[in-house]
Amino acid sequence: MAINTSDLAERLAEAHGLTKTQAKAVVEDVLKGISEAAAKGDEVSLNGFGKFKVQDKPEREGRNPSTGATIKIAASKKLVFQPAKALKDAVNG
Repeated sequence: MAINTSDLAERLAEAHGLTKTQAKAVVEDVLKGISEAAAKGDEVSLNGFGKFKVQDKPEREGRNPSTGATIKIAASKKLVFQPAKALKDAVNG
């Protein structure tokens, strides 16, 4: 079962006596904060949940699968999530 923003907002509304509109605004603000921090290259650490951090991927060589020709793959940034031990333990039972 997949959970989306509306599902999270509904759970938050029920748990804290908020309207669904208020809860959805809170969820969207949290996600916006994570996105803005990542765009600046900052690490976001959520105790007991995990860390979002940006990693630099250097330029590298690759192959065109159709022709086999060598191509340059440009350097880029990658957003990664590293789960906290508590979350890993919860997932693994």
